[in-house]
Amino acid sequence: MNRPTQLTLALTLILGTTSLYATNGSNLIATGAEARAMGGTGIGISHGAESGLANVALITSVTATEVSFGGMFFMPDVSNTNSMNLGQLGDETGEGTSASDLNVIPEVSIAGKINDNFYMGIGIWGTAGMGVDYRGSKNTGQMEMVTNLQLMQFALPLAYKNDNFSVGITPVLQYGSLDINYNMSQNIQQAMAAGGMMAQGVTDQTIIDAEMAKVTSSKNVGAGMAQDLKFGYNLGLAYQVADFTIGATYKSQIDMFYKGVLTSAIGAMGVTTYKNDILSTPAEIGIGVSYVYAQNSFAFDIKQINWEDAKGYQDFNWENQTVYALGYEYKMKGMAFRLGYNYANSPISESKTTNSENLTAGLVNTFNTLGFPGIIESHYTVGGCFRINEQMSLATAIVYAPESEISYDNFLSSEQMAQTSTTIHSQTSVSFDLVYRF
Repeated sequence: MNRPTQLTLALTLILGTTSLYATNGSNLIATGAEARAMGGTGIGISHGAESGLANVALITSVTATEVSFGGMFFMPDVSNTNSMNLGQLGDETGEGTSASDLNVIPEVSIAGKINDNFYMGIGIWGTAGMGVDYRGSKNTGQMEMVTNLQLMQFALPLAYKNDNFSVGITPVLQYGSLDINYNMSQNIQQAMAAGGMMAQGVTDQTIIDAEMAKVTSSKNVGAGMAQDLKFGYNLGLAYQVADFTIGATYKSQIDMFYKGVLTSAIGAMGVTTYKNDILSTPAEIGIGVSYVYAQNSFAFDIKQINWEDAKGYQDFNWENQTVYALGYEYKMKGMAFRLGYNYANSPISESKTTNSENLTAGLVNTFNTLGFPGIIESHYTVGGCFRINEQMSLATAIVYAPESEISYDNFLSSEQMAQTSTTIHSQTSVSFDLVYRF
């Protein structure tokens, strides 16, 4: 067994079969309990070893060696109502709740000081993903859809510091897996066949009936789970003056190839010309600032996630996100209290026309609302840290994202009959990190 295969198997065991429901689109607002408790801020404020992913230049705050390891219990609540009135074929409209409602996401960060100028570390983080599971629905409205996107990064943060200025780079090896499965009932397929004939200008009912008669059973769609390993990198800068710290970051786009997954899922909807199986992790660029006054720390980050340039996401008309994050920390003897807020507009809006990849508006809307509803916008965060002894502390974070709702025309909608897919999505997560310094 070669090393990439061994690594893939190990990652699969770590992540299990869970799907991640991330929050800025398909990205977690942050990894690590300290950053999550402060609204996901981390570009202009250091979180020690955790900064290896947020802003590598800030691992220079560690004084010796720091190890942070833990994870997150992620609990999304997603429901969908899908209109499917098929006329004479019946009404398959139904509603369901996704069974993918508890996920465990790991996080390990290590950073150490080599000398007065050089620092390095290692990190393993679950960073992004999405997923629903409607197999338990008692109707065909959700088509028993199961989606599962998982992303994990292995990284080696490297940083250089000279006086108040620091710079760093984090080479990243990203593991990803993607699975899309659903079931199309016989009636849905027949309705699609009839609609396709009429779209071609066929009005002879005998010909339409003959085309519909070719469909004799339900159809399971899916190519199975596909996996990939790709390299990327993060860059970071930081400058400290008095009680202010200013930081800037850039994260490269990583093009992940999932053989057959997207093409099979889209092809079953009638778009056999669709040939893309790349779903890219988008590039990010951001700036942040923090200010320390006595026992108080204030942080603000702003970043852009470039969904519009990410392959796969651009085909589903995802829009760029500007993310705003605010964080506050109050330090006491042996303890710290943290608050935060994170906001970004949903990258998903209703499609109205067929796009350049020949994906109809209704098809795009169906996959965005039913399979990949990354629509959460606001996040309220709270947490803290308790020092166990001189070397060890425990950090916690709770993140709550209130309900977001969208309702768009689905792939069966027409001028004669408006049919919609409505999704409601909220989230709660609890994080724990044990931090050891030596």
